[in-house]
Amino acid sequence: MIVLFTDYGFEGPYLGQVESRLATEAPEHKIINLMADAPRNNPRASAYILASLVSHIPAGAVVFAVVDPGVGSGQDKPVVFQTKSHWFVGPDNGLFDLVLRNEQGIGCWEIDQITGAIATSFHGRDIYAPACASIANTGSVPGTPRQWRDTRHWPDDLYEIIYLDHFGNAMTGIRAGNVQESSLLTINGQHITHAETFAAVQTGEALWYHNSNDLVEIAVNQGSAAMQLSLCIGSPVTIV
Repeated sequence: MIVLFTDYGFEGPYLGQVESRLATEAPEHKIINLMADAPRNNPRASAYILASLVSHIPAGAVVFAVVDPGVGSGQDKPVVFQTKSHWFVGPDNGLFDLVLRNEQGIGCWEIDQITGAIATSFHGRDIYAPACASIANTGSVPGTPRQWRDTRHWPDDLYEIIYLDHFGNAMTGIRAGNVQESSLLTINGQHITHAETFAAVQTGEALWYHNSNDLVEIAVNQGSAAMQLSLCIGSPVTIV
């Protein structure tokens, strides 16, 4: 299985071109589009989302993960990481740091053996898709081994909004298991209490809850937390 995690969006040709390249070069492998609207040009916020989703990805999958504002600049090398349960392919710009931080026996390679034309603006199609196909087909990495280092040192929990879904619910980078249900969440001057379900509060009332990916999330029952609380990606969150 090849699992896609990108900020490409559903409009335009980019996601389709990647899927077409993978279908051509790895036709026997299922392609799953896990997320196409990761925080745009934001590897840090995306890193927390990716880390929260990994436990729901089948073991052995090759994860094509690309959120790459520096594409073509040479500043973030194309890499492959192997953990005990998954392969990860994408730019070394911090996107994988949260996933890899607690893993043991990590294998790491710099992708440097891709042939054919490579567009400076579309490494997803021309570098990462062929690398994923090679790994899925043969287990062979088209690259040179290297050491991985966590160079960004992002915190284990990010007290910010990292994603807004189409309901207007706001995901944070805070692991819910580290927060007491009695805690009060504050954002943009608004104080929000915990509830188990949306229906546990009145229509139009805000709540925070333990979401399905084990992160703290903010919602408004039958409304949009993003609009009602004036939220955006990067809005700071305080928990007391």
